[in-house]
Amino acid sequence: MFPLELVAFPGEELPLHIFEQRYQQLLEDCEDDKITFGIPTYINKRLAYGTEMEVLKVVKRYPSGASDVICKGIRAFKLVDFYSRLEDKLYAGGTVQFFEGIEDGTVALRDNFIRLLIAFYDELDITTPTVDVHTITTYTLAHKMGLSLDQEYALLQIASEKERYEFLIQHLSSILPTIRT
Repeated sequence: MFPLELVAFPGEELPLHIFEQRYQQLLEDCEDDKITFGIPTYINKRLAYGTEMEVLKVVKRYPSGASDVICKGIRAFKLVDFYSRLEDKLYAGGTVQFFEGIEDGTVALRDNFIRLLIAFYDELDITTPTVDVHTITTYTLAHKMGLSLDQEYALLQIASEKERYEFLIQHLSSILPTIRT
């Protein structure tokens, strides 16, 4: 586990600078054993939800042992147990329960979400990011629609894709009138 005060979403690429010895050991284990790691979000002095991550690429290694890496989110999880140290390792570990699959019945919600998202970017006079409407998920642009850290974390906690679309539609519907004035 690599707790951070941020929300990492499934599908998202995240650059990290690894400099602490415990996380250097975690990176080494990920590379050597081909394992993933979790980024549980540290918010309100708690850890409860996070995202499983895989190391895609080590961009740079420093003489100090530090590294710059690119990771990618795989799937969201609820933290069941957290261990400040995993067995004989320097880094933390835990037991998690993964959120699985994307549900059917979200096509109309997805279309409504995309319509509101386009209106949001139009109101801000920003070019709407290019996304494939067939592969877009509720996580695809979650960092790019004016959500606070608490709202991003609330989104991460929702196991159902349908309910995440409803959450984002509610968010966009509530902020559009504000930015239009």
